Order: sequence, then structure tokens, then C-alpha cells
Amino acid sequence: MAGRPIDARGWIFEVQDIDAEDESWLPIAGLTTFTHAPGENEETADTTSFESDGAYEQDVMQRGASISLEGQYRVDRASKEQDPGQAYIDRTWAERLGIESRNPVRWRHSMQTAWVVWEATVTPGEQGGGTNEKTSWSATITRCGKATAAAVTP
Repeated sequence: MAGRPIDARGWIFEVQDIDAEDESWLPIAGLTTFTHAPGENEETADTTSFESDGAYEQDVMQRGASISLEGQYRVDRASKEQDPGQAYIDRTWAERLGIESRNPVRWRHSMQTAWVVWEATVTPGEQGGGTNEKTSWSATITRCGKATAAAVTP
């Protein structure tokens, strides 16, 4: 049976509120595009030698990954508050430094039964827009350490 492509809009991204009393994951709303870069921050060592007979050789010494999220800045119509996931990234996580700068995130496609979980850092992105546009929102999340997995629970 041949595989079929999946819709990009089926991807779900969440950030953990590590200050909440209970385990609390906040969906990141308003996304219109994402880019997963599984080779980000990869480092290699050149292992080419005379014995390589003119062919390049290398070993991977470090693996890394990042996800860039882009979309629309979202607010609640009644409260005028920014989307909780976006607000956590912009006003809580992005303000932390040093060992406090890491935070869990998770992501998956709606068809998948497991989350990819990262401990990560965040770099807030630019926001803006023109006269007849909606305000943009973006962030880049960079994995720290190895990814883990967690089952999707109802």
C-alpha cells in the first residue's frame, strides 16, 4: 500500500507550564507554518586521512535540532489576553537565563499516538504586520539533549 502525504495543519505543538501545580501543557495557537530542522547544531569531525584515497570522511560528534514556529499573534476577544501558549513563551520562558532557560515542549501530528518531547531553549521571533495584515508571531525552539517520547493520553 502506498503512503499518503499528511496535512501540515495536523501538527500540534505544546509548551509545559513548569510553574503550574499540576502538569500543565499549553497548546500554542495561531500557527500557520513550522519548520523542523533535525540537523541544526550538528558538529562533525573531519576524519579524512591519506588512507581515504582522496575521498572525504567524517564522524558526527554532536547532534541537534530546532523547530521554528510562525503564525498569528492571538488574543482572547473577551479578556484581551494573549494566547496562553504564546504568552508563556513570550513573557515567561523567553525571560529566563542560565540553567533556568530550559523548558519542556512536545509536538506530534494528530494521527500519531506519541508525543516527541524535548527539553529546549527558546528564541522569540519578530512580530509585525502591515496596514491590512494580522500581527505575526514566531519563536525558534532549540533541543537540548536527546528527544524522548510520551504516550498521548485522553
